Amino acid sequence: MVHDENALLGWSDFEAGAILFSYKGDRANNEFHENNSIMHSVADWRVVKPIFNPAGCIHCQFCWVACPDSAIIAKDKKFDHIDYDHCKGCGICADQCPTNPKSLVMFPDLTKENEALKMWPAKEAKKEQ
Repeated sequence: MVHDENALLGWSDFEAGAILFSYKGDRANNEFHENNSIMHSVADWRVVKPIFNPAGCIHCQFCWVACPDSAIIAKDKKFDHIDYDHCKGCGICADQCPTNPKSLVMFPDLTKENEALKMWPAKEAKKEQ
């Protein structure tokens, strides 16, 4: 397939299994490729969002690895924040969290962080086998 390197591509223009790189050129200069959603907010249709409670976080980075939208931001190998401009509310990060109670819990999109922390789930009892 031959195309103009500067043209924006639609999803049907990519081959199955294609790798889409976020950056063009030197990563250190943050030159994002125009086809990447980093240039646009994609969260307008989100109905639920993850909220982070640092109290039980063990900084395992399972949420960071699993997030399909790179919306979990880690600094120095520790959870830092959620990029809500790019979080679509899929809940994968919360599903991957191994702590009890989870450090990431899904709440309705309009829930404020301080309200969510007051409603945080309690530690679940261990299930007998």
